Amino acid sequence: MELHHCVIPAAGLGTRFLPATKALPKELLPVLDRPVIQWAAEEAVAAGARRLVIVISDGKELIQQHFTVHPALEALLEERGKLAELEAVRASDHLADFTWVRQDEPLGLGHAVLCAADAVGDRPFMCMLPDDLSHGPVPVLRQLADAYAEHQTPILALMRVPREQISRYGCATVAESDGSVHRISAVVEKPPADEAASDLAIMGRYVLTPDIFDALRTTEPGAGGEIQLTDGIAALIARGPVHGIEFTGELLDVGTPAGWLATNARLALNNATFGAALRDAQGVVSA
Repeated sequence: MELHHCVIPAAGLGTRFLPATKALPKELLPVLDRPVIQWAAEEAVAAGARRLVIVISDGKELIQQHFTVHPALEALLEERGKLAELEAVRASDHLADFTWVRQDEPLGLGHAVLCAADAVGDRPFMCMLPDDLSHGPVPVLRQLADAYAEHQTPILALMRVPREQISRYGCATVAESDGSVHRISAVVEKPPADEAASDLAIMGRYVLTPDIFDALRTTEPGAGGEIQLTDGIAALIARGPVHGIEFTGELLDVGTPAGWLATNARLALNNATFGAALRDAQGVVSA
């Protein structure tokens, strides 16, 4: 089956960015000229998604507002001749069909994905965390979608990390490999570095089959007392093949204040609009 749905969990509290995120969802923090959640939505659409299922919680309604048509704003921009701004506003309004679902309690990523079950139905789907921004010629989620078209199994995005950092991520054990494509025999969420089976970290981009929902319904709370998506994927491995790909390009951190700042600076430096201003600011700081 083709991939038309992408689930984007956006229900987290954003505590790392407090007090900035006391009222503003962290997904609406800007990276250059558009918010983090729009970068994620654009990557999903570039991977072939037609319907985006956004999982939000109380206090995250502004995310929905960002993707809602605002006729008065559009009319004002058109009246004032601000056509570039009008085009940008309309681009976010008409990216895809949006479905909004609620996660009523912060019970973990696996639970957030499970909240999307009715919206996705009996279909395979993409899933991505907006805390990292894809940077490279081919979006990471597109690479996973292409791998799914070939293998017709769940697909995980993998990246090799230093051993001392693997405890920050889910970790994949490889049964066999064909270049950058690996058949996964086990996954563990945030293992201690000295117990990790490999240096392959699971990086927040997935293609999942609908049986993940049954797996998550019977998944007990794991690391951090939360229902972990990694534990649900472990149940899928017991039922059939699961693959992972070491993607090309990069995932740039926008989920921590330091990462968000570094990503803005890096992208701005080579941006036609913002590059000169950043270089001027660097000159002032250096002086």
